Amino acid sequence: MINKRLRMVLTVVVALVVVVALWEGYKWMGQQTDDHWPGTNFGLPTATNDMIMPHASDILGELTVDIRDGRNTLPMYVFLLKKAWFTFQEAAIGFTLGLAIGMGLAVLMARWKVAEKGLLPWINVSQTIPLIALAPLVVTWGRQQSMPDLVSISLISTYLTFFPVAVSGLRGLQSPDADHVELMRSYAAPWRTTLFKLRLPASRPYLFPALKIAGTLSIVGAIVGEISIGTKTGLGRAILEYAQRYAVAPERLYASVIGSAFLGLTVFGLISLTERWVMRRTREVVS
Repeated sequence: MINKRLRMVLTVVVALVVVVALWEGYKWMGQQTDDHWPGTNFGLPTATNDMIMPHASDILGELTVDIRDGRNTLPMYVFLLKKAWFTFQEAAIGFTLGLAIGMGLAVLMARWKVAEKGLLPWINVSQTIPLIALAPLVVTWGRQQSMPDLVSISLISTYLTFFPVAVSGLRGLQSPDADHVELMRSYAAPWRTTLFKLRLPASRPYLFPALKIAGTLSIVGAIVGEISIGTKTGLGRAILEYAQRYAVAPERLYASVIGSAFLGLTVFGLISLTERWVMRRTREVVS
């Protein structure tokens, strides 16, 4: 177990070093060739000046700079952690609602074929609506219903979350072998017993990857919702403010993006730990 954790930590460290090396290498190359590919007249896809691509050391150093937060002065990383906590709460509510709605739809479609034929196309079509267009509608509707902005943001997060759960959950519920399903029928087991004893356990290999995707999408939905509302809390607000001040301090925008990425990785890690715990308990019960 210790060796696995050590390898995981080393993998993360090596990946970060590689990303920083590629970043700085690309920047150095562009500055040496006036933003052209070496030996050619073809321009690089991204300019390498300090406005577009600050040095990695400047971005990381920005995380320790003191900034104003109301009447308080906080290090940047503490400020981002506070913002991330608000975003995490919104995403957690959206993830929970999305999980409930997605699994409810999956069970409904697995139970009745007519429901699958009628609902699945519309579930797929729902994801073609641009989130940036949907978010203001949800916010306006929520405020007309006197709902807190946190609820509206959570609903936007739910919109992105339920889709992978519904689709992968349906596939998982339909994954048991026909012989196993027929065996349950031969025992006159009701459909609910088949669901809990056979279909749900069989859906785990399909469901947990979907939950990892849904978890990260819940963060995206929460941040987009915060930007659309213009709320004073959350990482979306920090990203919006620093985007408006990008010409003055581009490092701060990159720092807030790193905070968002860190939150997404945290949620992904929590779901991965839950998956390991569930699978380990399952093996213990089987053995």
